[in-house]
Amino acid sequence: MAIRLERVIDVSAPPEDVWTFISDPEQRARHISVVEDFSIDGDGSATWHLSLPIPILDRTIAVETEDVEVRSPEHVKFVGRSRAMRVVGEQDLAETETGTRLTNRFTVEGRIPGIERFFKKNLEDEFDNLEAGLREFLDGRG
Repeated sequence: MAIRLERVIDVSAPPEDVWTFISDPEQRARHISVVEDFSIDGDGSATWHLSLPIPILDRTIAVETEDVEVRSPEHVKFVGRSRAMRVVGEQDLAETETGTRLTNRFTVEGRIPGIERFFKKNLEDEFDNLEAGLREFLDGRG
């Protein structure tokens, strides 16, 4: 079973500014609360080290992420893989009269008991973190 969630965010900023944020692997990692550490490779891929509060996990999980589809400045899809889980994130931008509509879709497939349950309970909060990070980033640009 996979957990899927979608959130739409409207911001009063041009798509190019929103794109700068969402297409950056560092911004993605920085705003996920369970990412304890991360490293960015020169090709845009990244390794996230997740610390999940799941009883059977006593260490961080390394998740190798990479962009698999990029259409600047309107769409990015990334995939993260590890022994414990697979995550797929898609973000689409559309220009509106007042700025940009950002549609976020995430799917998490757990391979260890408890991972899907954790994300089912907490994915809304992770979207809140991403939105807060985006708004902070855009405020800093103005």
